[in-house]
Amino acid sequence: MSKEKDLSTQIELLDSYVEDPQASSCSATDIAKALKQIYASDEEKFHEYLQKIPNDCLGDIALELPEKHLKDIIEELPKQDLVEVIEELDSDDATDLLQDIEDIDKEKADQILSSMDEEDQEEIKKLKRYDESQAGAYMQTELFSAKLDESIASSIQRLKALKESEELDDTHNVFVVGSYNNLMFTIPFEDLIIADFSQTYREFLEGKEEQYKSLYVKDDDDIKEVAKFFKEHDLAVVPVVNYHGELTGRITSDDIYDVIQESATEQIYNLAGVDDEAEEDEDFFVAGKKRAWWLFINLLTAILASAVIQLFDDTIQAYVALAVLMPIVASMGGNAGTQTLTVTVRKLALGDIELNNSKEAIKREILMSVLNGLLFALILGLIASLWFHKPMLGVVIGLAMIINLLAAGFFGAVIPLILKRLNIDPAVGSTVILTTVTDVLGFFSFLGLAKWLLIK
Repeated sequence: MSKEKDLSTQIELLDSYVEDPQASSCSATDIAKALKQIYASDEEKFHEYLQKIPNDCLGDIALELPEKHLKDIIEELPKQDLVEVIEELDSDDATDLLQDIEDIDKEKADQILSSMDEEDQEEIKKLKRYDESQAGAYMQTELFSAKLDESIASSIQRLKALKESEELDDTHNVFVVGSYNNLMFTIPFEDLIIADFSQTYREFLEGKEEQYKSLYVKDDDDIKEVAKFFKEHDLAVVPVVNYHGELTGRITSDDIYDVIQESATEQIYNLAGVDDEAEEDEDFFVAGKKRAWWLFINLLTAILASAVIQLFDDTIQAYVALAVLMPIVASMGGNAGTQTLTVTVRKLALGDIELNNSKEAIKREILMSVLNGLLFALILGLIASLWFHKPMLGVVIGLAMIINLLAAGFFGAVIPLILKRLNIDPAVGSTVILTTVTDVLGFFSFLGLAKWLLIK
């Protein structure tokens, strides 16, 4: 599809959306994508659509836009419109958007917060107190709960009123609480609709307490652990309690999907020696500076590997074929190590490996490395022997291949485990350390064996 035709499609999509957002099948992500494409071609038209999109829809879209576009929204819309945009969001999303605005213009964010409804202000202030790694930062305070001695009929009437006033959406369960708002049970609506509405929740739950016993997380739990909890129990929503056991909010699966995506993105960037926040910032010089720092570290490790080569300069001069084959040993070791490193880091992130049961994982990687080392030692040994007509050269590079792949497997598994033990993100710096190990050991073993076995 041509660029002009694609742009025309995005304009049609936006025209249809602003005409009747409720009838549109497009998600906030679709609209944000269309706006970004239009911005790249026609900034004036981008600003026109910002004015046309209703305030009750703009918040979800703004959360999908990068910072540079959010700056335009802050500058384009009057304060009262921004207040309406944020008040239309669920409490967790409202807090996220206000914090994004605060990162850009703190004074504007303070003005927006002070102009909001008092109840909304309190909810946002409450959620802002949590650290971004805590479950409480991801919860929304909008939920549906009922007292243990309340009738089901009465609670359903309340639910209807909340739905009609659009104060509550995406509800899956009723959370049953005690006298002091302490969480006791979780009942899916699909079970509730077949109940006798004249009963109280206490009567409905009689003999079923174990069936509806509530799963929950605490507001200060690590959000990555909460994501694992969602996966283990296949949840769509989980209630959040404070240290008193009081029900304070709920976390829904869409927030967990975001956490998982952010975590995966962070790991990929870190394994490549790239700062994820700098890249998302889209600032050319900030991103370039962060990349340059990691490249500088890599330069130092490359110099170390070169120093090892220099130790054997007489050997290389006496046997030029070594210079031809050296990159193969280093490359194979580096790639094998990266495979092991990536698998280990991912398993640590998913909780499939823990520090106390890592021996089996290390043994598995060592065994796999030995088998691959033997296989490729045989292949490369034969190629080198035939290529340079020196069988002993094949033996040297074969032995070096086994040593380097063994080291790659061992250190590829051990390095992230050591970093984890030191409470350092295993993805950060692992690649640089591993590359240094495989290069230095690869060159040293290959050239050392060559000096011992080939040079008389």
